[in-house]
Amino acid sequence: MQNMHTDIRSSSPRYRERLSPSLWLLVAAAVGAPMIALVLTPVDRTLALVAGVAFSAVLILLLVAFSPSVTIQDGVLRAGRAHIDVDLLGDAVALTGEEAHAARGPGLDRRSWTLLRGGIDGVVVIPVADANDPTPNWVISSRTPDRLAAALRRARTTPRTPGR
Repeated sequence: MQNMHTDIRSSSPRYRERLSPSLWLLVAAAVGAPMIALVLTPVDRTLALVAGVAFSAVLILLLVAFSPSVTIQDGVLRAGRAHIDVDLLGDAVALTGEEAHAARGPGLDRRSWTLLRGGIDGVVVIPVADANDPTPNWVISSRTPDRLAAALRRARTTPRTPGR
């Protein structure tokens, strides 16, 4: 669910990726329907069926609706609710496989700002170049870490129009 293009009104590159839940998490949420139905069957079978389906549907909708997104627009990286100007960032490193596992686990600095999601293998590690910022880097999950890192590099090199 990523989209990368250049906006005609703005000269800055854009990137967008929603870190939606994995298929297995959605299947696990759907399994809640028979469980709720089984609990409510002694009360009323129709109520049990309706409540089970409604519970699973609401849970799946909430999981999808509240999944964070990663965007780069107008020289600002937004990851979830956090944002930082791309001029304050160093060169992003895209990691997959064992390197990504190490970056998410044993190699993760406790001072790092993280947006990590289970079921998403890729990780982008972005050093913070601002000497006044206590956060050494941002670690962000991505299904396409190479595209996110490339979009960050383009956003850092693209001049912006003042006032935008």
